[in-house]
Amino acid sequence: MINNLFAQDSTAIKRILSFQQELNKDFTSEETSPLIPKDLERFKSLDFFKIDTSFCVTAKFVRTPYETPFVMKTTTGTEPLYVKYGEVHFVLQSKVFILNVYQNQGLTTEPQYDTYLFLPFTDLTNAESSYSGGRFIDLKIPEGDSVLIDFNTSYNPYCAYNPRYSCPIPPEDNHLEIKIPVGVKKFKNESENK
Repeated sequence: MINNLFAQDSTAIKRILSFQQELNKDFTSEETSPLIPKDLERFKSLDFFKIDTSFCVTAKFVRTPYETPFVMKTTTGTEPLYVKYGEVHFVLQSKVFILNVYQNQGLTTEPQYDTYLFLPFTDLTNAESSYSGGRFIDLKIPEGDSVLIDFNTSYNPYCAYNPRYSCPIPPEDNHLEIKIPVGVKKFKNESENK
């Protein structure tokens, strides 16, 4: 059993490190980086919390098929259309949580995004050690009734780095009343980017 747990942790850590490398690669490239030019010149790496596999949870996925599309609030007032695609039910730190997962209706016609789901959330680290506006996790539509949610892969919206980006604001229903000290940390002084 101990070897199995170690193997699971080892696999999770490799997946998380791969996520971090890919994200840093995107931020290093002039074509894909959201950074303003002066920050891109100095950029070495994003600041990540320490990896903690206890924040990798298998959640029960509950499809909500009859939801009405709605305009999700954004940082700039643009009006992207989303639909609540389902809910994820999970236990973290001995507490039960339910978060909503969304599908961007503007992306459903693009083949590379047709299985993409969006999990925005806020938690008690916001404005302290993580971005004040919350963080995001990308998910794929699960084939069954469970989905892996790895908070170690939570990342900041692009508007945390550059005010020219319009970013969805996590709905109030997606607030976690605990600290999620994993994933990407706050980027330097947020007020410099406003």
